[in-house]
Amino acid sequence: MGLRNSLNLLKSFAKEGFDISLAVGKFFCCLHVVNSYLVTPALTSGPSMLPTLNLTPTIVLAERLSPRFNKLSPGDVVLVRSPEVPRKIVTKRVIGVEGDRIAYVVDPQNGDQSETIVVPKGHIWIQGDNIYNSYDSRNFGAVPYGLLEAKIFWKIWPPKDFGSLG
Repeated sequence: MGLRNSLNLLKSFAKEGFDISLAVGKFFCCLHVVNSYLVTPALTSGPSMLPTLNLTPTIVLAERLSPRFNKLSPGDVVLVRSPEVPRKIVTKRVIGVEGDRIAYVVDPQNGDQSETIVVPKGHIWIQGDNIYNSYDSRNFGAVPYGLLEAKIFWKIWPPKDFGSLG
């Protein structure tokens, strides 16, 4: 009788462990799907988006559906994979989408020479809000739509800035 009770006890422990592991696995699968396809948190920092985003690290929420369904418009703040350093994600504002005519100041720190460009098909034009301290489409040109990661819609941290990005 003692061996049978021990085996039943071991079997119940194994079943409970398996059930818990399965629940944890399902949770992480759901978390992966939500993070990859719906909404993702992001940490932004740096001077290029002042005053919209802080110089110090800001935690934001970004949704991934708008870029996937081509629902971006000028004025949206987006996360974009850098065209020059692919491991880096940058935060910029959409200034123009394909077909838009964009006039921009080439080097705002050293003059007011401007150029005009038509955004090519399948590309967007992005710039930082702080044009004096931003490395953006004025430097590397229009960005392919495939490099878009997400559209920022909510600030989480710091607490004083909690709320909608707009």
